[in-house]
Amino acid sequence: MPKMKTKRAALKRFSVKKNTIKRGSAFRSHILTKKSRKTKRNLRSSQYVHSSNVANVKRMLVK
Repeated sequence: MPKMKTKRAALKRFSVKKNTIKRGSAFRSHILTKKSRKTKRNLRSSQYVHSSNVANVKRMLVK
């Protein structure tokens, strides 16, 4: 049976930390004029993958 390959797109988007998986924020690339200053500021910071999705993301990151 062949080895499991890492999903290269997932490897670029997620980083595994001690207990969680970090991800970037969505909705911050364009159409920023209608978003408030507060919203854009909060989108700058990174987020964590929700606990219901952690298993799926880990499966994508298998090496």
